[in-house]
Amino acid sequence: MAERVLRVQSSEVDQLHIPCPECPSSDGYVIYKDGHSHCYSCGFHLNSKGYKDISDSDYTYEYLPTRGITKETFQFYDTKTKINSSGAPVSIGFKYPNDSYKIRQLSEKAFHTIGDIAKAGLFGRNKFTAGSHKYVTITEGELDALSLYQVLKSPVVSVRSSTSAKLDCSIDRSWLNSFERIYLAFDADEPGRDAASSVAKLFDYNKVFQVKFPGGKRKDANDYVSNNESDELRQLWWNSKKFLPENIISSRAEFKKELFKPLKIGVPYPFPTLTSMTYGMRTGEVVLLTAQEGVGKTEVSHAILHKLLKETNDAVGAIFLEESKQRLLQALAGIELKAPVHLPEWSGEPAEIERAIDTLVPTDDRLHIYSHFGSDDADTLLDTIRFLVSACGCKWVVFDLISLAVSGLGGDREEKALSYLSGRLALSTQELDYGLVMVSHVNDYGQTRGSRMIGKDCHVRIDLTRDLKSTDDRLRRTTEVSISKNRLASRTGPAGKLLFDPSTYTLSEDFGDELASESFPI
Repeated sequence: MAERVLRVQSSEVDQLHIPCPECPSSDGYVIYKDGHSHCYSCGFHLNSKGYKDISDSDYTYEYLPTRGITKETFQFYDTKTKINSSGAPVSIGFKYPNDSYKIRQLSEKAFHTIGDIAKAGLFGRNKFTAGSHKYVTITEGELDALSLYQVLKSPVVSVRSSTSAKLDCSIDRSWLNSFERIYLAFDADEPGRDAASSVAKLFDYNKVFQVKFPGGKRKDANDYVSNNESDELRQLWWNSKKFLPENIISSRAEFKKELFKPLKIGVPYPFPTLTSMTYGMRTGEVVLLTAQEGVGKTEVSHAILHKLLKETNDAVGAIFLEESKQRLLQALAGIELKAPVHLPEWSGEPAEIERAIDTLVPTDDRLHIYSHFGSDDADTLLDTIRFLVSACGCKWVVFDLISLAVSGLGGDREEKALSYLSGRLALSTQELDYGLVMVSHVNDYGQTRGSRMIGKDCHVRIDLTRDLKSTDDRLRRTTEVSISKNRLASRTGPAGKLLFDPSTYTLSEDFGDELASESFPI
């Protein structure tokens, strides 16, 4: 065998002398540069698309009933069993939507894959049209999906494994979200519970239900079907309750564990006095910036976003409804370069802007910019932020500004939508553990425009004022900062002054003759 492999032209070979996925050979497999592969030990062969050649007559492929699952169900999911020349089943091939395969060996519980299965999404998704039914169920294994579909006759899909569950569901999140209810039917073990928890966070908790298997001999759907207990499985599914995280603690050991958690030291603000009075920005909290129109809320938001990118390695979401993606990126580059790169009189080179952004965002999926919703629906905004946090991994979201999200509603409808939105956002920061910096206009009385609940639901409220009509140039460029709400530290009142420099287009704290300190007070 070795001689036959060695006679292959090296220019044609991509990988040589590697283990065969089909037989015990440790060095008989060759992968060629054109994509086809061959084992010179057992004769296993895949064509350039990664599929077994039809001309190979050593095996047959059939929709073979097994473990209580019928031939018709296997046929519906296009799942075939590989049978050798002696008539013995060898493996089951689960075909994913992108024509990749997960192969389950039957002689032992082992798996291998063919094709780019990591990007395939959910097994069975292509068998059901989005929103074609009220309910969709997600299982932890392909045989479980077939089993539950056979019992329910409603859409059932599967993740590849508990460890890939969040990624698989994130890929097909829009499709899953098209159904009114999402049922999680994961295994009754610790990996299954952890997977269910991570997947549940991708969606509004009101639409997620959990199928709870009792464990023991019946830890998944196929255990029921293979033991002729389809009626029991159907009843178990109908008894599903809304998914709720385990939030109740009752033991003294749990109390002590919570009590002695280290204090969260937040990310510093770009301005030392704010940092000193609030201990910085923390996940699990809402920071509200308020001001009347024209005061410079967006510039402060830009400075905070820039600080988050500089001080952390976290993914950050940016939602700026009053400006384009281009202007936001220019603002970030301008702060980094200390130059008004968006103005015509700036004489720098485009390469400088590109380098500045590369410095702030050195990798893909670090900064996620969303600038338009195309909807006056508060739930659309909530779902977008949930996607940024749960699917994109954002630990921080800067949102400017909340009142524009539902501006088309008007009157009582707008007030109710804003109250609902601000309350749900505050809850979501704690549920998903992310930090939200949010901007709102205020009216002439200092009340948040549209709904007073916006100011009530936040953890920290920072108010900005500026004399736009002052005849003194420095006063016109000076923003006074005040804290009117501060749940953690309870420090309220004046919080410094910010001076805008038109030559650099940046804000800095104006200390007068005092020296600034960036240090925390603890």
